Amino acid sequence: MKVKLLLLSSLLLINGLCWAQWKTLNRDYPITPIPFLSVRITDNFWSNKIKTNHEITIPIAIAQSDETGRIDNFKIAGGLQEGSFCSIYPFDDSDVYKIIEAASYSIQTFPDEKMEKTIDSLIYFISVAQEEDGYLYTNRTIEQNGDLHPWAGEDRWQLVNELSHELYNVGHMYEAAAAHYTATGKRTLLDIAIKNADLIVKTFGPGKTENYPGHQEIEIGLVKLYRITGKTEYLETAKFFLDARGREGVGKPDKYNQSHIPVVDQTEAVGHSVRATYMWTAMADVAAIAGNKDYIKAINTVWHDVVDTKYYINGGIGSTSSHEGFGPPFDLPNMTAYNETCAGVGNAMWNHRMFLMTGEAKYMDVLERTMYNNILTGVSYSGDRFFYPNPLSSFGQYERSAWFGCACCPPNVARFLPSMPGYIYAQDESDIYVNLFISSATSFTVNGAELQVSQQSGMPWAGDVKVKIETHKPIAANLKFRIPGWVMNRPVPGELYHYKNEPKEMIKIKLNGEIQNIQPDNKGYVSFNRSWESGDLIEIVLPMEVKIVSARKEVTEDLDKVAIERGPVLYCAEESDNGTVLNIVLDENAEFTSEFNPDLFGGIVTIKTTARKARRNKNNDIILSDSKPLKLVPYHLWSNRGPGEMRVWLPTSISATKPLPAPSIAYSSTLTSSGGSGMLSSMTDQEKPGSSGDQSNPYFHWWPKKGTWEWVQFDFSEKEKISNVKVYWFDDRPHGGTRIPDTWEVVYKKDNNWIPVNSTSEYLVENNAWSSITLDPVETNAIRIKVKLSKEYAAGIHEIVIQ
Repeated sequence: MKVKLLLLSSLLLINGLCWAQWKTLNRDYPITPIPFLSVRITDNFWSNKIKTNHEITIPIAIAQSDETGRIDNFKIAGGLQEGSFCSIYPFDDSDVYKIIEAASYSIQTFPDEKMEKTIDSLIYFISVAQEEDGYLYTNRTIEQNGDLHPWAGEDRWQLVNELSHELYNVGHMYEAAAAHYTATGKRTLLDIAIKNADLIVKTFGPGKTENYPGHQEIEIGLVKLYRITGKTEYLETAKFFLDARGREGVGKPDKYNQSHIPVVDQTEAVGHSVRATYMWTAMADVAAIAGNKDYIKAINTVWHDVVDTKYYINGGIGSTSSHEGFGPPFDLPNMTAYNETCAGVGNAMWNHRMFLMTGEAKYMDVLERTMYNNILTGVSYSGDRFFYPNPLSSFGQYERSAWFGCACCPPNVARFLPSMPGYIYAQDESDIYVNLFISSATSFTVNGAELQVSQQSGMPWAGDVKVKIETHKPIAANLKFRIPGWVMNRPVPGELYHYKNEPKEMIKIKLNGEIQNIQPDNKGYVSFNRSWESGDLIEIVLPMEVKIVSARKEVTEDLDKVAIERGPVLYCAEESDNGTVLNIVLDENAEFTSEFNPDLFGGIVTIKTTARKARRNKNNDIILSDSKPLKLVPYHLWSNRGPGEMRVWLPTSISATKPLPAPSIAYSSTLTSSGGSGMLSSMTDQEKPGSSGDQSNPYFHWWPKKGTWEWVQFDFSEKEKISNVKVYWFDDRPHGGTRIPDTWEVVYKKDNNWIPVNSTSEYLVENNAWSSITLDPVETNAIRIKVKLSKEYAAGIHEIVIQ
């Protein structure tokens, strides 16, 4: 006990706090966000999305949670019905909590008696599922004497730092409770959360269970409960969970969940990106409230690592699917970019906290880009289809889904959208921040008097903004308007991306009709510090030019390519408008024009330019077509018209594009298979991968099958003479479930029978090389490549050549 108390004391001293400081903490951030409840959205862009979220997305999330047993788990745990644990994962409890949070936000904008009753019912089911001492984890409660999920552990908290998600689940419940209480004033869920949080405080800490959550989230929830209740033990426990990571003798150090070294010593973004952003958000929470300098230093250093080396132009983070997280610096593949929607939500929360702590506009720049181009991409325009990863290129293999087995992303978007108004405004005494230009209205209390602010904005399609002031009497206040980085010819903070074209227009600002020559300060704001009266009007004209973006040369994936954006919106070329787009090359002197299209997706701005298309001829030479129109649409709307080719980064040279294949035997064939995933055409696109594990190159696979014989069939329009077949296998070791197969063979069709070819060479199975056989020539209308999967792994194919 004495040793463990000394441990906590040392942790507090290392991180710049003493026990006395915990007792005199603030209950808010240095800068206070104006909550969503106090902001009324009046535009045609966000208000429609929030309405669609209310009418379509949230009801779908509720229905899916009901159909998949997530809601039944609470009923069964509470004895309201019989049965076993219904879900796939023990973290499925959290989806119900996120839905309650989303619905709580939403009913304040759209009063809905039916939805409110549904929320009340869900909270009741949670209340009966909660055990007497406050414990809440349906898998264990249901299966106490039965078949526990292997991630749960035999005893409470046994695998808490691995995959049990016991603390992760209730962290989302705390966030839902805070939202529900703030929105409705009801304590029903808040009391459940407090009862559970008191158990957590009693269980974890120095001299108690010393461990940390395998998936960060409870830390954020505990801070929210602290802000509501004022109980410092919640904040202390949140900090304990953070400081326990990377400590000797505590848990199993792992970069995947950022527990490899103490959080204050971390300088790089590593591991699972959602876990990471939730941790950094919590660190910012604690640092902002407690003034922890070591936390501030650590998350600032990590923030630069992300924004300077690991940040996608669409605002996404997490480049690799193998661990749903960060890769090395500047490793930003497009076709296989993961950019999980949940990570986008986490990134927005983190950067908002960084702003509330520092008052610097650069964090809102990141939030704005992520909001428009990563989070919005996660849900379809219709509100009923979703993306989990958000790649920046597709040959047609990506398609929006109605739901997911691991369904964390849809309810995360559902809770973000109705809470978005809370990101627009903030206040620090007489300093009033306008961070996002979105038509809206709110009010501030300055020195006991009310100051009302309303915006009329055409964003994101038009840059005209009018901000009107209403007061009962003159009020002295400092109105601070964020000037977005894209206005100042800076797409992102840092040097990872830059604009190639110089601006032709400058921002214009008028105060009561008079042009102002005010430059942004060193934090990115233009300030008007004066006595305000009713009718005062600030007019801001943001230049909405088409901007051409280049990446640093270290981002080899984007060499000789450019991205196009206008205002805060990133654009892409999609097959729906242009036919094939992976083989385009922008014209050398391409010009870009924009126009508003009122009939597409409720009214959007599209961009037009010109490009040529590349293809290979029979001699394998690359030839270019004549110049043709190229239409670009906002990236967040891609795949709303069905799957197809898409690319964000547009080639400016032949070497950077992907020519259509030459008319070879394989490419001209009709392909079928015994099943599998991926596009069959990826095996004949004549793109040799860098290695068998090259996931940036398209591939086809049979995962999760094991130990079976599978096949790919090529049907020819007329008889072909075949003498050689070679295959380049896909193998995603060490983490994936696909390996090179045990063996393979080729058969050809003769009189409706499949006959083995007479091979003159051995059927070798090569990794990172072609596996080739030579055969006695046969004339046939079809061949099959048969593949024997190993007993432990599936198999996949990058490329097949038939000669």
